Amino acid sequence: MQRLRTSRRIWILVALVVIAGAASAVGWSLTRPRAPGFRGAAVNPPYPAPDFTLVDQRGEPFRFSSLRGKVVALYFGYTFCPDACPGTLLNFRQARQLLGNQADRVQFVFVSVDPDRDSPERIREYLSNFDPSFLGLTGKPAQVTAVLRQYGVVAEKVYVEGSSAGYLMNHTASVYLIDPNGMMRVMVFYGQRAEDLAHDIRQLL
Repeated sequence: MQRLRTSRRIWILVALVVIAGAASAVGWSLTRPRAPGFRGAAVNPPYPAPDFTLVDQRGEPFRFSSLRGKVVALYFGYTFCPDACPGTLLNFRQARQLLGNQADRVQFVFVSVDPDRDSPERIREYLSNFDPSFLGLTGKPAQVTAVLRQYGVVAEKVYVEGSSAGYLMNHTASVYLIDPNGMMRVMVFYGQRAEDLAHDIRQLL
């Protein structure tokens, strides 16, 4: 278990390096502005969040750009995840509670990095343990891979001998915050508090 935790930490660091490299290539960077700015890392300059179409937890096609007009908290994870994913979804639930009436103007989105196992039905059941208002998306492996590349997300299978799950996924664990105009604005890193997430969402509302 310690080895898996160490591996996960390493891959989170690798993911941040990949994101930083992609940012440099397209001319934007991650910065931490002075208060009263964001508590996560600001994307500078903001850029349009890539659009895509996947299948939601009801089995219906869903186009990401249809969320324009809302702040979007976007996270890439998987339902068999033992730590980062449930921790982030608990943060989503707490942040939504902290937002109060403003939560109606926010959509929390979970995109599976494990389409081989994460069917719409499984994602629906999984998200119901946190908040039924959360949007879950999945698709065919090639479709999901294309979305991961668009967002610079690292996701790799790690086979675990003797595990009933068969394999785990090392993956980028940051939350992408997108403003109502569809612009990528903030990266909230794994380990930041729900209060930080709610604060940055309020800044975008």
